[in-house]
Amino acid sequence: MKIIEGGVCAAKGFKAGAMRCGIRKSQTKKDLAMILSDCECNAAAVYTTNRVKAAPILLTKEHLANGKARAVIVNSGNANACAPFGMENARREAAAAARALGVEAEDVIVASTGVIGQTLNVEAIEEHAGSMEMKYDNSMTAAEAIMTTDTKVKTIAVEFEAGGTVCHMGGICKGSGMIHPNMGTMLAFITTDCAITAEQMQKALLDEARITFNRVTVDGDTSTNDMCALLSNGMAGNAEIAAEGADYTAFREALHVITEDLARKIAGDGEGASKLMTCSVSGAADEETAERLAKSICSSSLVKAAMFGSDANWGRVLCAMGYSGTPFDTEAVTVEFASKEGCVAVCEQGRGLDFDEDLAKRILSQEEVEIRVTLKEGGGAVTCWGCDLTYDYVKINGDYRS
Repeated sequence: MKIIEGGVCAAKGFKAGAMRCGIRKSQTKKDLAMILSDCECNAAAVYTTNRVKAAPILLTKEHLANGKARAVIVNSGNANACAPFGMENARREAAAAARALGVEAEDVIVASTGVIGQTLNVEAIEEHAGSMEMKYDNSMTAAEAIMTTDTKVKTIAVEFEAGGTVCHMGGICKGSGMIHPNMGTMLAFITTDCAITAEQMQKALLDEARITFNRVTVDGDTSTNDMCALLSNGMAGNAEIAAEGADYTAFREALHVITEDLARKIAGDGEGASKLMTCSVSGAADEETAERLAKSICSSSLVKAAMFGSDANWGRVLCAMGYSGTPFDTEAVTVEFASKEGCVAVCEQGRGLDFDEDLAKRILSQEEVEIRVTLKEGGGAVTCWGCDLTYDYVKINGDYRS
């Protein structure tokens, strides 16, 4: 497997487009994107667990009931959630894409992101979608159009083999605020030319989302609009993967690289964030225990604030573990802080150690920092991702609608 260029256009037969149609207040930012396959795709998706779900989520669930799709339309600037005429406008958005791309409306995945509770300007989408230029090398433009408070484009693609056939997989996503399992607030779209059944795609996507997207947290808020959709058009020409085996494993490995990379990019681009924070818990009684502990640490406002200040305040780590709701031996905890500047142990057997404060400061001053927690209770090990908590988070969310 190797990393390649191309995003959602890396796989054979996929093209993308983007434009500004007037949904966002900005006079310059693109706010509409579409992805199209040359032929029908097997499709799978995972969605937000928030009980309040945006109309595009509900419509996409309807459209993917048969495991088929061919196109995606995404607007930014308006979530079409809890909004007047929500389902009607979601259907109109799907129909606009269908007319523009020459496909059936039922084969269109619809996604929206932006402000909740406001009526979607679907007329702007209907007016402009037909003039969008779709190209086989346009993934980056589409990735830019789905951004809201994101500051960085999030995209990746890989080349891998299944059954001796070279296949490709690529993805784009957006996500910066309202990020918390399950799923971290995000829209993600992944395409592949590897032939695989919808059932096996759904299984792989659920498993990978659990250990990547669902282990990201920025601010403890789970959105109404989370969605990750996966489309396969089979144009690589490999024998269709219909069961577990070597080819399914190769597919899973490629999907893992895609979802983990996008998950890390979401965490690192958290609203106002200056650092990507990785928390690794090992030696826990089981995976579930390790995950609860790691998520509790990554979600702690005090831990996140300490990371912003490059302050090796390890007591906040133990405190977050203590209120996680999962049992562990408090007398057998080791905590280390690490980055490219090195590693420093700050706690052993649940007690503080004398450590070099200057070294700890240098370690925690990097753009990527790691909190390593080691227990002595079993083989449970998990990695979660988050970010620091800065002044800018409040600034961004204090006037989000304006």
